[in-house]
Amino acid sequence: MNQGKNIQGTPAGAHWFARSPVLVWGGGAIGGCVAAFLTRAGVPVKLVDIVPEHVEVVRTTGLHIEGQVAQFVQVVQAVTPEQLTGTYDCIFLAVKAQHTVQAAYQLAPHLSEDGVVVSLQNGLNEGTIATRVGTHRTVSGFVNFAADYVSPGRIDYGNRGAVKLGELASGLTPRVESLAALLRNFDADSSAVSDIMRYKWGKLAYGSLLFATALANETMAETFDDAAHRQLFVALAREVIGIARAVNVAPYGFDGFEPDAFELNAHASLAATSLGRMADHYRHSSKQRSGVWRDLAVRKRKTEVDTQIAEIVRVAELHGRVAPVTGHLIDMIREIEVGTRSIDRSNLIELAQRVQQTQVPA
Repeated sequence: MNQGKNIQGTPAGAHWFARSPVLVWGGGAIGGCVAAFLTRAGVPVKLVDIVPEHVEVVRTTGLHIEGQVAQFVQVVQAVTPEQLTGTYDCIFLAVKAQHTVQAAYQLAPHLSEDGVVVSLQNGLNEGTIATRVGTHRTVSGFVNFAADYVSPGRIDYGNRGAVKLGELASGLTPRVESLAALLRNFDADSSAVSDIMRYKWGKLAYGSLLFATALANETMAETFDDAAHRQLFVALAREVIGIARAVNVAPYGFDGFEPDAFELNAHASLAATSLGRMADHYRHSSKQRSGVWRDLAVRKRKTEVDTQIAEIVRVAELHGRVAPVTGHLIDMIREIEVGTRSIDRSNLIELAQRVQQTQVPA
């Protein structure tokens, strides 16, 4: 094991992954930010991305990080998957959820025998990763910072958010503590946790609300603050939290989102307060609209709806439950994806009306 350079937050030599550079697979909003910050901190990093133009800019003139949190330019080693050689002890996987299968297939030959793939993705992708590389080589990550891929070599880092890592089985291990210490070069509050699935299900509930904001063109702050949408957000969050509890997971809150505020017997003021805090989280961010909205309105491409919040419906069905509110939301997002529905505030009104006509399980 390399006993050399001390990386912030961990004693020298404590990094089990120090025998080779850290591989960041996916150079978009999440992976690009992480790769740039780690490289700037002196961590050996290699970035892998499928867009040749992005790779060329990053490795030559540098990756431009802009926005509210930081502004700098950092040259990062970068290759396409076809150009990658060698094996690596630590791979941070940061591709869109729908690209997990392909990425896991491509990265598997480059993972060392005792290496690990860390999912820094939205959704529940760890099972897919583990199928390819093994459960013992899979670590779960939870990220909620706001960033957007703007163009080749440019990423807008809008605002900070929670970053957590954990083993698929409950409990802390030296490797997740070491990985969290590594990520403190990106965000000083990154931490290892013993119950990562509580955060992951919290993000599924939170993420469903972000998907809902993408039905309209107003900013996330404006939409969360709009009292006309409050009962819709309550019904949506309550449904996801209920599914989580059906699989024996009590979701954690973060960045303004408080699951207890959306429970059946909670006072209405608690949900209003939580939504207000979520609005405040984004109010002064350079990222004013969700990545889902950007996929639909700007990049004109499919969102993560089928591999992120549709998973809520699949889990519900496996446990004899239904998730009609989430199902209606999924239908609307898919209609926008194929061009049969436009993005407009009226979608939220229509969704609320559908909810009122649906018997939502407690």
